[in-house]
Amino acid sequence: MSDTSTAITFADLPLSQAVIMAVQDVGYESPSPIQAQSIPHLLEGRDLLGLAQTGTGKTAAFALPLLSAIDLKQRDPQVLVLTPTRELALQVAEAFQRYARHMKGFHVLPVYGGQDMRGQLRSLQRGVHVIVGTPGRIMDHLRRASLKLDNLNTVVLDEADEMLRMGFVDDIEWIMEQTPADRQVALFSATMPYQIRKIADTHLKEPATVEIKAKSATVDTITQKVCMVSGFHKLDALTRILEVEPFDAMIIFVRTKTATVELAEKLEARGFAAAALNGDMSQALREKVVDRLKKKSLDILIATDVAARGLDVERISHVVNYDIPYDTEAYVHRIGRTGRAGREGTAILFATHRERRMLRAIESATRQRIDNMRLPSMSDVRDIRIRQFKDDVIKAMDMGEELDVFRKIVVELEQENALSYEDMSAALCFMAQKERPFPDAKEPEQHRREGRDRTDRGERRRDGERRGERGRERNNDGMVRYRVELGREQGINPGDLVGAIANEGKISGQSIGHIRLFDNCSSVYLPEGMDKSVIEALKGARIRNRPMELKLWMGDEPQTGRRGRRFSDRGRQENGRQETGRDRRPRRDNNGKR
Repeated sequence: MSDTSTAITFADLPLSQAVIMAVQDVGYESPSPIQAQSIPHLLEGRDLLGLAQTGTGKTAAFALPLLSAIDLKQRDPQVLVLTPTRELALQVAEAFQRYARHMKGFHVLPVYGGQDMRGQLRSLQRGVHVIVGTPGRIMDHLRRASLKLDNLNTVVLDEADEMLRMGFVDDIEWIMEQTPADRQVALFSATMPYQIRKIADTHLKEPATVEIKAKSATVDTITQKVCMVSGFHKLDALTRILEVEPFDAMIIFVRTKTATVELAEKLEARGFAAAALNGDMSQALREKVVDRLKKKSLDILIATDVAARGLDVERISHVVNYDIPYDTEAYVHRIGRTGRAGREGTAILFATHRERRMLRAIESATRQRIDNMRLPSMSDVRDIRIRQFKDDVIKAMDMGEELDVFRKIVVELEQENALSYEDMSAALCFMAQKERPFPDAKEPEQHRREGRDRTDRGERRRDGERRGERGRERNNDGMVRYRVELGREQGINPGDLVGAIANEGKISGQSIGHIRLFDNCSSVYLPEGMDKSVIEALKGARIRNRPMELKLWMGDEPQTGRRGRRFSDRGRQENGRQETGRDRRPRRDNNGKR
């Protein structure tokens, strides 16, 4: 994956042939350190304790060996992966599906709260090989006996310290008690607090320990930016950047060989000199494409990680991560295609809100904050196109005698049709530019406002996450208090609230503020300025099969029985400590109320 990976290849590991083929399709050649050290232990059936940061490739470290041992004829779940959030559950499930692409009949099921239970029940009845889920929904299925673990071979606890922070430790203990005594256990965690060590000592039998130290990879000559986009708007965002951002040559990284061809065709249709570079091309054809880039008959390469390995073209000024890489080492390798030999370069990363975890891991690995990039507006694109057109006209004025024939035509048009030079010039400009018209500079105000809000929210959310990671005391500044119509009498705990909100709203757990539980309701602080779509999703979310009914907090504390003014509780700092089932005494707020 990078120069820092081990000398062995995936083919050297005793993985199944179908899994090795899938890894080659993805573009990986050599395993990352955690993969090289973990895969042999898991293939031997040993329990494993893995200490590694997000972004080191640990999903493949457990997915590849476990897939190699799957019995496709057995329809009961053989692997259970527990994750703290729906976001991570989906990512892990997608990884299993990607690595099992050559395993005919393989089925993986992501299971999480807020999703229609009926669909999950149907999938379980049809049979699945791997279950990836959040603790709360896994417990729901176990209690109703819709999920049977009699034939389970392996349990994976992914991001164990994050599950601890979100209040899932008791749930994990309960789930582990429902699994067969002879199952294999793999626990992965970035840190090893006491509670996680206790789980490891209780449930892992003579585990192999793999610890990967975080590596720094500073690239001082490269300016890094991130553009928060959705998949639907990604091509439009890329097109605007290519129009406005001054670059000499560029490499755009995507994940698959098919995507290189598709994106190259779309960019060529938009008038850019682009070409694909992937492993399916012959060596002679790849060399020809790179030679075109060097000779400036080509400006943009769309490449996979493997195809671009070792590529060093001096004029590459920009690298765009159109698809975020699967691990931090791949990111460092990608952006290393620019800024070489002391030259300056620019790296632009496209990311969605689901990919914030990987974004934070990349920042940690490079020890650099990646600043948010403002997406160019249509007004910016229009201004650039007009400026370029004017420059082209000025350059054409230097053609000298070659313009004489056209001057004669202009005189004839003026005499024959009584046309003004201004009208003729405008018509000729239109003819020259009609294949590449100047866009309307007036975007709807709503779109401009939403774009600004999205950027501001992204900055606030990421700042809040960094503060939480540094251990700072959480406060409720810039947050709004909401009411949830579920409380202690409904049997919920703070972990249920955090899990449901993180899953349904795609909100990082560290962006969720102070939680208070009452008898028949709860309150929670959430970031100010959330999208309406997020709020609507949360309104429809369910906890323990009961609707949350999220709404703005109105009035005083439930114990007073009084209702008054809207109470958003902004500007007041609290310690952010969540109430648990062992500490349910009402606490005093700053106004002395219980």
